[in-house]
Amino acid sequence: MDVKTKSDTVPDIDNDAADVSPAASDEPKEESLLSFGFFLLKLAVLVLIFRSFVFSPFSIPSESMLPKLWNGDYLLAAKWPYGYSKYSLPFSAPVIPGRVFAGEPEAGDIVIFKHPIDQTDYIKRVIALPGDSIGMVGGQILLNGELVPKQKIEDFVQPVDELMLEAQADLKARGYPAESPCADLAFEEVSEEGVRQCRYPRYRETLPNGISFEVLDFGFEPADNVSATIVPEGRIFVMGDNRDNSQDSRFPAMAGRGVGLVPQENLVGRASIIMWSTDGGSEWIKPWTWFTAARWNRLGDSL
Repeated sequence: MDVKTKSDTVPDIDNDAADVSPAASDEPKEESLLSFGFFLLKLAVLVLIFRSFVFSPFSIPSESMLPKLWNGDYLLAAKWPYGYSKYSLPFSAPVIPGRVFAGEPEAGDIVIFKHPIDQTDYIKRVIALPGDSIGMVGGQILLNGELVPKQKIEDFVQPVDELMLEAQADLKARGYPAESPCADLAFEEVSEEGVRQCRYPRYRETLPNGISFEVLDFGFEPADNVSATIVPEGRIFVMGDNRDNSQDSRFPAMAGRGVGLVPQENLVGRASIIMWSTDGGSEWIKPWTWFTAARWNRLGDSL
């Protein structure tokens, strides 16, 4: 009669345990990694859908829309008001033929669009729509044969910040005179508190549809007089609020320069709200500067 001793049975039990334990412990890990991967995939799809069809963030890299938008502003643009095209998608993916659910902007809207030549993002204000006659006389808009009212109001004062100093240094590096971080040395001053600042002449314009907005005008420039033209179907005439520092529809479309009459199919969205603004004085290695550089009074401003 064969009798199994303790020493005979232990190895079998240990082997069984060795065979079962790793499989039991690996399976939950694999399921966990797979679930996390699916979560990231779904999150990426949701973000893609949101940015393509609802709201998308944009940054303001220049002063062409002063005084409404400052260099260093970050805004959200609504994607649905003008419909959707390939320009609504990341990298302008050509998966949407033409423009679907198309809607025409209103005069006075601040729009983001792709430059007709180099396809970079631009932001300007819509001034004239298809069928409108548009020109400039002495720095005043001539719309459908009538001068748009332009009222002088209180000067716009902008403190000199890091972004302005960086822009000045960049201009100097490219061979431009750039004597001041302001548009011209004549506009620079020092406040009673000893702060360098720019003081610009400011005006209020009111379009025939009742939309009113503020613009800057530094004085006579060649683009203050533009022969009247009829905006063709499918195009819009746009201008920057900083009239003497904006390459817009007054200039022919050229890469990195004017935009000409912008095709409506190039519209990306309508500027809606400022979600963040910084003067450029923050440093990643100094977390406290993330707060001191923020322009808190601009956050939440609707456009």
